[in-house]
Amino acid sequence: MLEFNNIQRHYQLGNQSVPALADVSGSIVSGEMVALCGPSGSGKSTLLNVLGLLDMQYQGEIRLFGTPLSKAPKQAAFLRRTQLGFIFQRFNLVPVMNALENVAYPLLLNGESKKQQRYQAEKMLDLVGLRDFANHRPDTLSGGQQQRVAIARALVHKPNLVIADEPTASLDSQTAKLVVDIMRNLGHEMNTTFVVATHDARMASRCDRTIELLDGKLNQYADTNEVISWAS
Repeated sequence: MLEFNNIQRHYQLGNQSVPALADVSGSIVSGEMVALCGPSGSGKSTLLNVLGLLDMQYQGEIRLFGTPLSKAPKQAAFLRRTQLGFIFQRFNLVPVMNALENVAYPLLLNGESKKQQRYQAEKMLDLVGLRDFANHRPDTLSGGQQQRVAIARALVHKPNLVIADEPTASLDSQTAKLVVDIMRNLGHEMNTTFVVATHDARMASRCDRTIELLDGKLNQYADTNEVISWAS
């Protein structure tokens, strides 16, 4: 479903060009949940930004279902709205919107009717266990509830790929486990691929596979078999 070939990304610091990614290549199948692991500075966020078409200053090629993704701003914006979903560590919900409105927002941007916006948003809130909180604004929800709203928002327009950046970093162990299980189950059910950057070994253990980065290079590309307890 997703292929990335010979991805390179350099940042300019004064007169020096500093490599953040160096010839990183890989492939991910539909419905797979992949953990992107590595120490701080290894290139995880950079690779997420590249795969999510948020950073176009890279060399190499990204293919979605065999089709090369365009770097043209308008086409990239269209792909982000229609093919991609995003989940962030700090939730990034719109504070003046309630949960239902936050989830429906991608559908509004894509021109769906108000009836469809409400129907699909209510359906997604139900799937993440928050239908009864549809009228609650983010500041009245717990961190775990906010992240579940963010998951529903990321999936409501049925994207092929969801990019998640440290989605459990702000959550306690039990809430993190619930959030990961929701992501994994919905991803498999909807055949949506997740690429998840994480420092949390427990989260990585519940993903289908792990990609490890070290100093901007692919360090390991293997199945994740080890089970790590969520107990604190």
